[in-house]
Amino acid sequence: MHVIAIDDEFDAWRAAALDALAQKLTPESVDWRTSEVEPALFNDSAPSANGGDAPQLRVSRELASLLKDAAHFRDVRRWNFLYRVLWRWAQGDRSVASAADEDGARLYKMAKAVRRAQHDMIAYVRFRQRDASLGAPEYVAWYEPDHDVLAWGAAHFAARMGRSTWLIATPDGAAMFDGERLQLERRRALASEHATDVPDAAEALWMTYYRSIFNPARLNESALEQHMPVRFWKGLPEGALIPKLVSDARGGARRVAQAPSVGALGGKAVQVDAHEAQPERDAPTSLDTCRRCDLWRNATQAVHGAGPSDARIMLLGEQPGDQEDLKGEPFVGPAGQLLQDAMQRAGLPREHVYLTNAVKHFKWEPRGKRRLHKTPAQQEVEACSYWLEQELHDVGAKVIVTLGATALTALLGRRATLSAHVGRVVPFRDKLIVATYHPSYALRQNDEAAREKTVAAIVAALELASSLKP
Repeated sequence: MHVIAIDDEFDAWRAAALDALAQKLTPESVDWRTSEVEPALFNDSAPSANGGDAPQLRVSRELASLLKDAAHFRDVRRWNFLYRVLWRWAQGDRSVASAADEDGARLYKMAKAVRRAQHDMIAYVRFRQRDASLGAPEYVAWYEPDHDVLAWGAAHFAARMGRSTWLIATPDGAAMFDGERLQLERRRALASEHATDVPDAAEALWMTYYRSIFNPARLNESALEQHMPVRFWKGLPEGALIPKLVSDARGGARRVAQAPSVGALGGKAVQVDAHEAQPERDAPTSLDTCRRCDLWRNATQAVHGAGPSDARIMLLGEQPGDQEDLKGEPFVGPAGQLLQDAMQRAGLPREHVYLTNAVKHFKWEPRGKRRLHKTPAQQEVEACSYWLEQELHDVGAKVIVTLGATALTALLGRRATLSAHVGRVVPFRDKLIVATYHPSYALRQNDEAAREKTVAAIVAALELASSLKP
């Protein structure tokens, strides 16, 4: 086993890795260790571990970028992993740079996490201005990055804060700028008090402004925590306000919104008829204002059906997905693309059908920074039947292709099972129903043969629907 000790920096690993490649050391025979030595600036002619010039190895620009970013991922075994990637590339295995490869997927994931940490550092570092009588630095900040992005973030601020002097302290070190030169100090246990116990007169104005723009009636806690993760709150001045503002919203402020502050303003009282002040809401005038269930609270918008009103065939899905919710159109995400391919195979042009969903708002649950689909409850399907009935009345479709179990039960009731109806033609009022799988079911199949079988079933259902003459 060859033990290679390096400084915990990409440039040192790069030089040592090229030297190890020149010696034909396999990844399994090398144990990478980090040592406390002065870091050297990275350049294309960095010295190798044995003191000579580093051997040359041409890699793609994309792989070089991935390696540099992944080097900042916090993992004690990252140097071993990066060397395995570089070794495979040197052996001619170009698949290692693909996200479809096991090592490639891990490399992309590490690089993505580091890039996200870089973005977060720009977004959540908050400088506080010190009293001028205390001397340099003028501004200080405390930040706890998820990965080793202090040097990157410090360079970003050095380029944008002119000749101001500042300090960013972290649990693993600090970055200092004296107006001309940036210096990094890699010492642990730097106390957060260096940055957080500094009074800043401007913060009182900022806190007043933040309170005034907070509208409890429009609070979406999931979206708040997604765009401003809780772990960063302690470093933000407004972070101390957020828990109470959220608590007040839960306790009733959401119902009156900013009415107390608005009511305190001067003005003339206007008499309003009670009936006009409290309009009937059981029958909403439009889908965009529908409040028949609570799904609208966490959705971006309602997603209307799309297609010609005289279409002979209606495709009925379950609910909008993440991309549909953002764009406001049905079947534009991955499942929609698979459905489009199935329609082409069946010879059914998209512009000749009407596309819609049984539920019009996206129901989801947070999973990290992603919004994952969650199956609508029966009461939500029933609440949305108001709008489905309107579409059945307004669209002249005589054949309805139901995609998935939720769409089928929305028409036939909760006793209908998809397995008992797939491939069959079922009379429904003056129309015919053809049941098949939802395209997302095919996307969830891990086996290629199983996926193709599901897609073939969808294509067969579309062909059957096209051949029917009700």
